[in-house]
Amino acid sequence: MRRQTATGGSHSAGSSRALRLDPLSLPIRFDAHDTRADGGVRQIELHRERVILHRAVAGMRMAIKVRVSDFRGIACRGLDDVRMVMLVHRDPSLSVPLCISNDSDEIERARMLWSEIFALPQLPDDTPREPGQRRRRHSMISRRRPRFLMRRRTGALLDAPRNYAGEREIIARN
Repeated sequence: MRRQTATGGSHSAGSSRALRLDPLSLPIRFDAHDTRADGGVRQIELHRERVILHRAVAGMRMAIKVRVSDFRGIACRGLDDVRMVMLVHRDPSLSVPLCISNDSDEIERARMLWSEIFALPQLPDDTPREPGQRRRRHSMISRRRPRFLMRRRTGALLDAPRNYAGEREIIARN
């Protein structure tokens, strides 16, 4: 198995430096940033049909094997001035960075290539969107009875409690 690391040496995938993995030279083994792992680093092996994550948590070493088909797809995630192509899993701790760069053309090419190699869909960007128009809460019909209750009559209280406000009460004591 050939080793491929981030350009410029063995920088971690979570660092701000550029990470460019070649999808045409699979299998690939590289280190990535993991906040919960001992030392803050995990090793990732990428194969065409599976991804293997090696890490140690509280001294216990583990290897997690995930099929590529279990991932949701390929997405772009944006940081401050750097964008990254991610292999996105339903569990965020299993998501894998594939390419980190500040060149948008390179990111788009890498996204299309990884999507084709793994046969996974390209997920929409997580760019912030305009919030939808707020619903009016003070409309005339908001306090109206629901339609299915409109068919029923409202009942009249037969034995309504009487109110003797302003009068003196006489209380019988034993």
